[in-house]
Amino acid sequence: MQTSAQIQGVAAGVPFVALPPADASAAAPLVVTWHLMDAPRSEAAMAAALPMAGLRAWRVYFGLPMSGARMPEGGFDEFFRLASADYVLNVAEPVTAQAADEFPAALTELRSQLSLAEGPVGVAGGSAGATIALEVLARSEVSIDAAALVSPVTQLAPAVAANERRFGVTYEWSERSRAVAGNYDFVRRCGELDANVLLVVGEHDDIAFREPAAALHEVLGERSRLVTVPGMEHALAEEPGLDAAPQTPHAAVVDAEFTAWFARHLRA
Repeated sequence: MQTSAQIQGVAAGVPFVALPPADASAAAPLVVTWHLMDAPRSEAAMAAALPMAGLRAWRVYFGLPMSGARMPEGGFDEFFRLASADYVLNVAEPVTAQAADEFPAALTELRSQLSLAEGPVGVAGGSAGATIALEVLARSEVSIDAAALVSPVTQLAPAVAANERRFGVTYEWSERSRAVAGNYDFVRRCGELDANVLLVVGEHDDIAFREPAAALHEVLGERSRLVTVPGMEHALAEEPGLDAAPQTPHAAVVDAEFTAWFARHLRA
């Protein structure tokens, strides 16, 4: 169930890994993070990649719907079949919507399980997990004080184009999928993002992630910071990215940026 430094559990149906602050008895902020669909693609792997060990806060890593213990029946084969059939409607929309829907109840149960006092909350995420963090922030169902995003999908449509280039496929847009992409365009919805936002991108990531992140930074202005990590691509861990693994040099840079950002913007 747990080690001295890590707690694993399930809160309102959502699997999580929690890392306590050095003094778990004192009131402390909470940072909730969602992993990537690329490596690291599990809550345990994300906790190893971005532990934010120097942060005086609880760090909790939620598993995404359709991943890990919640993989569709048929495993990776079924997941890739669904993604190939219609990535936007079969994967991006249901994963983001479900994760955002389940967040308030999972947070409430998490506080009960870990005996966490009410306090500031930050959200973080990588790639598709960043979309979830942005959606949670935009919904305002829970007060969020700061957000930190890496390799973020801030606009869904360009990310679909990146997948087309990556996998050599053509996505057939429909009226419904275009509406979904319009909803997950956080440059357009920037007025709904009422918190300070850190955006970290890789120098060698696809332009479909770098340019929308820069656009979001531009429209958010002084409430945001954009960091480009030299030499970094999209992923934060080595494949297969399912289990906890040694932190890569690029992940260490991102980890330091996240830690400094939340230390500045989250106060117990």
